[in-house]
Amino acid sequence: MKAFHLERRMMSLLGDFYPTGHLFIMFPSEAQARKAETLLTIDGQDVGEISLLTPQDVLDVVHIFDDRDVALPTVGAEERTARHFGELAREGHYALLIPVRNLQARERVMAALKDAGISCAVRYRHFVIEELVE
Repeated sequence: MKAFHLERRMMSLLGDFYPTGHLFIMFPSEAQARKAETLLTIDGQDVGEISLLTPQDVLDVVHIFDDRDVALPTVGAEERTARHFGELAREGHYALLIPVRNLQARERVMAALKDAGISCAVRYRHFVIEELVE
């Protein structure tokens, strides 16, 4: 697992955080996020490309919605999701950003983490944010 580093490919054309092809999974503590990494390793998954986001990292990527006066219809779900991430980060939640190629990869990750204490999980697909755990 590596420390998070924001890359251009993780952003939409408008500059919003939108890491297509990734799961964004939040946990109440750093210990739980690291336990999730262990569970994925035990399951035989490659954790080398997984990024750990601290609460401050999460706030840094979702801050773009903080000063918007009007919620734009095309980014309503993104804004709502980002605000939820921000609320959890302010409570101290950590996140894992996990690349997933397809539905089977998503299902495998979620099955391995079913008892990991996930506080929120979404899958970013092209033009769709799929809520997995609210």
